[in-house]
Amino acid sequence: MDIVIKQKNSLHGSVTVPGDKSISHRSVMFGAIAKGITEVHGFLLGEDCLSTISCFRKLGITIELQGETVFVHGKGLHGLSAPTEVLDVGNSGTTLRLMSGLLAAQPFTSQLTGDASIQKRPMNRVAVCLRQMGASFECADEDNLHAPFTIHGKKLKAIEYTLPVASAQVKSALLLAGLYAEGETVVIEPEPTRNHTEIMLNYMGADITTNGTTIHCRPISQLYGKRIDVPADISSAAYFMVAGCVCQNAEILLKNVGINPTRSGIIDVLLAMGADITIQNQQTVCGELVGDILVRSSGLSGTVVEGSLIPRLIDEIPILAVAACFAKGTTVIRDAAELKVKESNRIHTVVTELKKFGASIEETEDGMMIHGGNPLTGCTVETYHDHRIAMAMAVAGIMADGETIITNAQCANISYPAFYESLLQL
Repeated sequence: MDIVIKQKNSLHGSVTVPGDKSISHRSVMFGAIAKGITEVHGFLLGEDCLSTISCFRKLGITIELQGETVFVHGKGLHGLSAPTEVLDVGNSGTTLRLMSGLLAAQPFTSQLTGDASIQKRPMNRVAVCLRQMGASFECADEDNLHAPFTIHGKKLKAIEYTLPVASAQVKSALLLAGLYAEGETVVIEPEPTRNHTEIMLNYMGADITTNGTTIHCRPISQLYGKRIDVPADISSAAYFMVAGCVCQNAEILLKNVGINPTRSGIIDVLLAMGADITIQNQQTVCGELVGDILVRSSGLSGTVVEGSLIPRLIDEIPILAVAACFAKGTTVIRDAAELKVKESNRIHTVVTELKKFGASIEETEDGMMIHGGNPLTGCTVETYHDHRIAMAMAVAGIMADGETIITNAQCANISYPAFYESLLQL
């Protein structure tokens, strides 16, 4: 499916973006191993999260969907059943990596696979630490683990592990394994990463404590089903934040957005660039900080994005690069080599596609350099079947002269099925 985007000179209105993808995944996974019903409101009905539901149904969990409300009938920590078919995670790296930590501790064997993109994404970083706990992974290429692979569930022993790369997915896999392991599991991060796993597990009865970048997880006897209200996804809201900043006549209100400090790096960077952003109605819901974000037209200036900021906005770098195209001066993004192993190599794909618009942008080993101020001209862009690339290029398209055609635009369904409608309605 191709989408035609035309330039817009004015953007006004309010948007409620879909539920947070990370929290939606976890609500199903953790609800499945909790005792009783977990009632999830505002669930993201994107393809990735539906893959998680499909996998847990194959593990014997009853899951009901009523609109954006999901009822997970949990069977407790030891209630999962051996799957009778392969667990297909589709395009979801979160599903694959977090489930690996959970399934490594189960008393049965599981086979996992995914689409062509998933089969290229590295799993060694998860397997290395879980194998230290006693987990058994089997793959055609044992030295370079990728899906499809088999997990033979084992009794696990706790370890202390220092993550070589900041990764919330690897951390979460270790913590899930730690719920079942003998002893206390300790995870040390090089930089703080999104902490939705720690927040939700504790909300459901886990014993996880955090001291700086060190997380301690102690085994427990039970988790308990709870009501979970999923906030709007800040990663999805980021496209409208940038659109509101760079459009000459804009005022956009984004409602009920999750502004967890481990995820709000995009707000911090845009404010540092001179954005007119205000947070309203802050409150804590199910342990997560939530607020409304008001964005108005702004004059942005270039900045440097690096170090501890990167894990806090790793998914927002494609749209941040678009913002940098309209900023005065140069923006440098570094320490972001992790982008190379996302749904696409997002360093290369962002640079390649923005150059088609006429942007002055250069690829570096661990990021990119963007010289702002060049007018953009509509063009035909590729998405590489990467939802973040598709949506970032759509925002570039509404600011570019003429028309922009986005090919294979349907990949936005992974995280935001109604994205183009939301954008064009403003």
